[in-house]
Amino acid sequence: MAMKRLISLCRRFQRDKRFEADYRAVIQEYVELGHMTKITTDNCTDDGYFLPHHGVIKESSQTTKLRVVFDGSAPTTTGVSLNDVLHTGPKLQDDLFFILLRFRSHQYVITGDVEKMYRQFLVRPEDRKFQQILWRNSDGEVDTYQLNTVTFGLSAAPDLAIRCLKQLADDGGHR
Repeated sequence: MAMKRLISLCRRFQRDKRFEADYRAVIQEYVELGHMTKITTDNCTDDGYFLPHHGVIKESSQTTKLRVVFDGSAPTTTGVSLNDVLHTGPKLQDDLFFILLRFRSHQYVITGDVEKMYRQFLVRPEDRKFQQILWRNSDGEVDTYQLNTVTFGLSAAPDLAIRCLKQLADDGGHR
Protein backbone atom coordinates (compact mmCIF):
# COMPACT_ATOMS: atom_id res chain seq x y z
CA MET A 1 0.00 0.00 0.00
CA ALA A 2 2.76 2.47 0.94
CA MET A 3 4.62 1.89 -2.33
CA LYS A 4 1.44 2.28 -4.39
CA ARG A 5 0.68 5.57 -2.65
CA LEU A 6 4.25 6.79 -3.19
CA ILE A 7 4.00 6.02 -6.92
CA SER A 8 0.69 7.89 -7.06
CA LEU A 9 2.25 10.82 -5.20
CA CYS A 10 5.16 10.92 -7.66
CA ARG A 11 2.70 11.04 -10.58
CA ARG A 12 1.09 14.06 -8.96
CA PHE A 13 4.55 15.63 -8.60
CA GLN A 14 5.00 15.34 -12.37
CA ARG A 15 1.76 17.28 -12.93
CA ASP A 16 2.25 19.88 -10.17
CA LYS A 17 5.83 21.07 -9.61
CA ARG A 18 4.79 23.61 -6.95
CA PHE A 19 3.12 20.85 -4.93
CA GLU A 20 6.28 18.74 -5.29
CA ALA A 21 8.53 21.58 -4.11
CA ASP A 22 6.32 22.25 -1.09
CA TYR A 23 6.07 18.55 -0.23
CA ARG A 24 9.83 18.05 -0.50
CA ALA A 25 10.34 21.10 1.75
CA VAL A 26 8.09 19.59 4.42
CA ILE A 27 9.91 16.24 4.27
CA GLN A 28 13.26 18.05 4.43
CA GLU A 29 12.04 19.96 7.50
CA TYR A 30 11.15 16.65 9.17
CA VAL A 31 14.71 15.44 8.56
CA GLU A 32 16.40 18.69 9.65
CA LEU A 33 14.39 18.88 12.87
CA GLY A 34 15.15 15.23 13.70
CA HIS A 35 11.49 14.26 13.43
CA MET A 36 12.38 11.65 10.81
CA THR A 37 15.52 9.57 10.26
CA LYS A 38 16.68 7.71 7.17
CA ILE A 39 17.30 4.05 7.93
CA THR A 40 19.08 1.34 6.02
CA THR A 41 17.37 -1.78 4.77
CA ASP A 42 19.35 -3.65 7.46
CA ASN A 43 17.32 -1.78 10.09
CA CYS A 44 13.94 -2.56 8.49
CA THR A 45 12.06 -5.34 10.24
CA ASP A 46 9.30 -7.63 9.05
CA ASP A 47 7.16 -6.74 12.06
CA GLY A 48 7.21 -3.02 11.28
CA TYR A 49 4.63 -0.94 9.47
CA PHE A 50 4.93 1.37 6.48
CA LEU A 51 2.64 4.39 6.64
CA PRO A 52 1.29 5.65 3.32
CA HIS A 53 1.33 9.44 3.11
CA HIS A 54 -0.14 12.22 1.02
CA GLY A 55 -0.36 15.99 1.07
CA VAL A 56 -3.32 18.15 2.00
CA ILE A 57 -3.35 21.79 0.91
CA LYS A 58 -5.15 24.37 3.02
CA GLU A 59 -4.93 27.71 1.25
CA SER A 60 -6.51 29.58 4.18
CA SER A 61 -3.77 28.52 6.61
CA GLN A 62 -1.51 31.30 7.81
CA THR A 63 1.39 29.03 8.79
CA THR A 64 1.26 25.70 6.96
CA LYS A 65 -0.26 25.62 3.49
CA LEU A 66 0.70 21.99 2.89
CA ARG A 67 0.45 19.31 5.55
CA VAL A 68 1.79 15.82 5.02
CA VAL A 69 -0.75 13.34 6.37
CA PHE A 70 0.38 9.87 7.37
CA ASP A 71 -2.44 7.39 6.82
CA GLY A 72 -2.60 5.10 9.84
CA SER A 73 -6.05 3.94 8.68
CA ALA A 74 -4.75 2.36 5.46
CA PRO A 75 -5.31 -1.39 5.66
CA THR A 76 -2.43 -3.80 5.20
CA THR A 77 -2.62 -6.96 3.11
CA THR A 78 -4.32 -8.60 6.11
CA GLY A 79 -7.06 -5.97 6.03
CA VAL A 80 -6.00 -4.49 9.37
CA SER A 81 -4.60 -0.97 9.70
CA LEU A 82 -2.17 0.40 12.27
CA ASN A 83 -4.99 2.50 13.76
CA ASP A 84 -7.02 -0.69 14.21
CA VAL A 85 -4.45 -2.08 16.64
CA LEU A 86 -3.35 1.09 18.46
CA HIS A 87 -4.68 1.83 21.93
CA THR A 88 -6.29 5.25 21.67
CA GLY A 89 -6.78 5.78 25.38
CA PRO A 90 -9.63 7.61 27.07
CA LYS A 91 -10.89 10.98 25.90
CA LEU A 92 -8.74 13.46 27.86
CA GLN A 93 -10.05 16.74 26.51
CA ASP A 94 -13.43 18.13 27.57
CA ASP A 95 -16.15 18.81 25.03
CA LEU A 96 -15.85 22.22 23.41
CA PHE A 97 -19.04 23.41 25.13
CA PHE A 98 -17.53 22.91 28.60
CA ILE A 99 -14.21 24.43 27.58
CA LEU A 100 -16.01 27.56 26.36
CA LEU A 101 -18.15 27.68 29.50
CA ARG A 102 -15.06 27.64 31.74
CA PHE A 103 -13.37 30.14 29.44
CA ARG A 104 -16.22 32.63 29.90
CA SER A 105 -16.48 32.24 33.67
CA HIS A 106 -13.28 34.20 34.39
CA GLN A 107 -12.39 37.82 33.88
CA TYR A 108 -8.98 36.98 32.40
CA VAL A 109 -7.89 33.92 30.45
CA ILE A 110 -4.70 32.70 28.84
CA THR A 111 -4.57 30.68 25.66
CA GLY A 112 -1.71 29.18 23.78
CA ASP A 113 -0.83 27.13 20.75
CA VAL A 114 1.92 24.53 20.63
CA GLU A 115 3.42 24.71 17.16
CA LYS A 116 3.54 21.29 15.47
CA MET A 117 2.30 19.85 18.76
CA TYR A 118 2.43 16.14 17.94
CA ARG A 119 5.93 16.50 16.57
CA GLN A 120 7.18 17.81 19.93
CA PHE A 121 6.93 14.36 21.54
CA LEU A 122 9.42 11.60 20.77
CA VAL A 123 8.34 8.00 20.25
CA ARG A 124 10.40 5.31 21.95
CA PRO A 125 13.08 4.02 19.53
CA GLU A 126 11.77 0.43 19.71
CA ASP A 127 8.30 1.63 18.59
CA ARG A 128 9.49 3.68 15.62
CA LYS A 129 9.46 0.61 13.37
CA PHE A 130 5.69 1.06 13.26
CA GLN A 131 6.14 4.52 11.75
CA GLN A 132 8.22 3.82 8.66
CA ILE A 133 7.66 5.63 5.39
CA LEU A 134 8.93 5.30 1.86
CA TRP A 135 10.25 8.44 0.18
CA ARG A 136 11.66 8.97 -3.29
CA ASN A 137 14.57 11.37 -3.03
CA SER A 138 15.43 13.86 -5.74
CA ASP A 139 17.68 11.40 -7.60
CA GLY A 140 14.82 8.89 -7.91
CA GLU A 141 15.94 6.35 -5.31
CA VAL A 142 13.34 5.12 -2.81
CA ASP A 143 14.60 5.43 0.75
CA THR A 144 13.11 4.23 4.02
CA TYR A 145 12.63 6.62 6.93
CA GLN A 146 11.36 6.25 10.47
CA LEU A 147 9.23 8.92 12.06
CA ASN A 148 10.71 9.74 15.46
CA THR A 149 7.82 11.72 16.88
CA VAL A 150 4.12 11.27 17.55
CA THR A 151 2.52 11.17 14.14
CA PHE A 152 -0.45 13.16 12.89
CA GLY A 153 -2.80 10.60 11.35
CA LEU A 154 -2.47 7.93 14.01
CA SER A 155 -5.49 7.32 16.24
CA ALA A 156 -3.34 7.37 19.39
CA ALA A 157 -1.76 10.77 18.63
CA PRO A 158 -4.26 13.00 20.50
CA ASP A 159 -4.10 10.83 23.62
CA LEU A 160 -0.30 10.70 23.59
CA ALA A 161 0.13 14.45 23.14
CA ILE A 162 -2.51 15.54 25.67
CA ARG A 163 -1.32 12.94 28.20
CA CYS A 164 2.24 14.31 27.88
CA LEU A 165 1.05 17.89 28.35
CA LYS A 166 -0.98 16.91 31.43
CA GLN A 167 2.00 15.05 32.88
CA LEU A 168 4.29 18.02 32.28
CA ALA A 169 1.79 20.29 34.04
CA ASP A 170 1.54 17.85 36.96
CA ASP A 171 5.33 17.52 37.22
CA GLY A 172 6.03 21.25 37.01
CA GLY A 173 2.85 22.64 38.53
CA HIS A 174 4.49 23.41 41.88
CA ARG A 175 7.03 25.79 40.31
